[in-house]
Amino acid sequence: MRGGLLKFLIIVAGNALALWLAFLYVPGFVLAGSWVQIALVALILSLLNGFLKPILKLILGPVIVLTLGIGILIINAVILYVLPFIVNYIDFLRGTIIIQDIPALVYTTLIVSAVNLIIHIVA
Repeated sequence: MRGGLLKFLIIVAGNALALWLAFLYVPGFVLAGSWVQIALVALILSLLNGFLKPILKLILGPVIVLTLGIGILIINAVILYVLPFIVNYIDFLRGTIIIQDIPALVYTTLIVSAVNLIIHIVA
């Protein structure tokens, strides 16, 4: 039980790190708020990755196979695109994350995907 919880906490911390790195290096990606708010956004991203990503992989399985795995980046981009809309429904987190344009979404997706890949290999 503790191993699973520890792994989940590492994934949440990794997502927080990935969002922070995207904030530092991607113009058009805005991450504002306290560390608690950023941790909650990372928690929501982790939950979306845990629940929504398997469903999207099942639906878009042929696309993933035809694109030789690049379709997973499309799924990650969809999840990151949905994230600000979900976060804005929570009053405490409103305006914490903003993705201003498509290049910001693409670069943020690449950073978050790379950090998640490293974390899932290590953890």
